[in-house]
Amino acid sequence: MELVRPLVKLPIRFDAETLEREVRALPESAWVPHPTGYVGNEAVRLITPGGQPTDDLKGMMGPTEQLLACPYIMEVMASIGAVWGRSRLMGLGAGADVPQHVDSHYYWRTHWRIHIPVITNPGVKFTCGGETVHMGAGECWVFDSFRVHGVHNGGTDQRIHLVLDTVAGGRLRQLIEAGERGDAEEEFVRPGTTPIDDLSYERVNSPGVMSPWEIRAHVAYLSQHAVPHPLLGPVLKRIDDFVKDWAAVWAQHEADEAGWPDYLALREGLLRDLTAMRGSSVLLRNTLPLYMGLDQMVLHNLFADPAAVLAKASGQPRPQRLAS
Repeated sequence: MELVRPLVKLPIRFDAETLEREVRALPESAWVPHPTGYVGNEAVRLITPGGQPTDDLKGMMGPTEQLLACPYIMEVMASIGAVWGRSRLMGLGAGADVPQHVDSHYYWRTHWRIHIPVITNPGVKFTCGGETVHMGAGECWVFDSFRVHGVHNGGTDQRIHLVLDTVAGGRLRQLIEAGERGDAEEEFVRPGTTPIDDLSYERVNSPGVMSPWEIRAHVAYLSQHAVPHPLLGPVLKRIDDFVKDWAAVWAQHEADEAGWPDYLALREGLLRDLTAMRGSSVLLRNTLPLYMGLDQMVLHNLFADPAAVLAKASGQPRPQRLAS
């Protein structure tokens, strides 16, 4: 999701001491290694598919037992007023890093990531799009994850952030707009003052089969971020032809299983042609190859259940990634 500035502090603040007490009360067994495997990174799962101990991004989201043990964290979520996707507490050890990277997966194209520091120190620096900030305990921040970003904990203690993912909308959208303007008085959310009965969790977060209109939106987004290159025009033309052919299948089948073999054949044909065009040198402004962005944002998320599509389209080759 895109912002006017790389990092935006929202005009809402939370009680850091209460957050810290809840987090420190969680058992050590609640902490699990971060799925990236980055050294010094660990997490507590708060919202997952079905509230189960998984790091999956797809499925009907629900609270884990760890979230239910943290009533003020639930108040924080209710006060922001969003529909919640996968969310966690994220720990970063002393001297550890979240290496600089760009979030280009479909999930990050469709979600905002909110950071609320719970335990921090002045040595923790968050860098995004060339700007570096220290996020204070209890503050609320969003950032443009399609820009290069990373974190360094230069202190001697572990840093813990509450990290909430959401598609945004409603009050959160208003908070982001106010944060970008910088003209709103900061609201403080006192513990015990916000009802938590109406928390909303994602039920739908990936299409059964991606519509041609959604594909066009993602391709347009990538095109807007592309660096001029002699192959950019031909590559975009081939992708546009693919979307038109996809639209024809969609008009006949939409997400019906009968269309799956045709959809898969179109996808494989596009992969074959783009690879032959040798367009892997076409870059985006964030230095990510266009092919990688297309692959992660669109091509590997055309189907909610790729394994089922492959099983239906028996005899078709296994979907491949674009060489980037």
